[in-house]
Amino acid sequence: MKQYAIYIGLKDAVSHEQRFDTGKYQSVLKNVCRSYHTAFSVHIVEGGYFHDDGTCVDETTLVLTVLDAEPAVVREIAGDLCAFFHQESVMVTVSDAEVFFIRDNVGEIPPPAGDKGRAQ
Repeated sequence: MKQYAIYIGLKDAVSHEQRFDTGKYQSVLKNVCRSYHTAFSVHIVEGGYFHDDGTCVDETTLVLTVLDAEPAVVREIAGDLCAFFHQESVMVTVSDAEVFFIRDNVGEIPPPAGDKGRAQ
């Protein structure tokens, strides 16, 4: 399974200023993912970016993690977020991931190993 991480800086590509509160950007990001019916997680990190003109900015960055999505969908999400957040670019990384889920089945405690078939 593939894991995608999309890094979206929050400072405007032209003004180099963050235009909105971080929470507003998170809300937009969540709505974009929901519109694509894509499960996700998001983290807030601090980072730096060098613009094409050589300008360096330190900025708050949202890291969107998406698992098991079609690459075309990931590209569309990244493109939408790049446009909506008025970014010069967003960075996408791809890695292999082994994923499994743990579920809590309260009340369904299996017998200890070796107890199958014993008389009660």
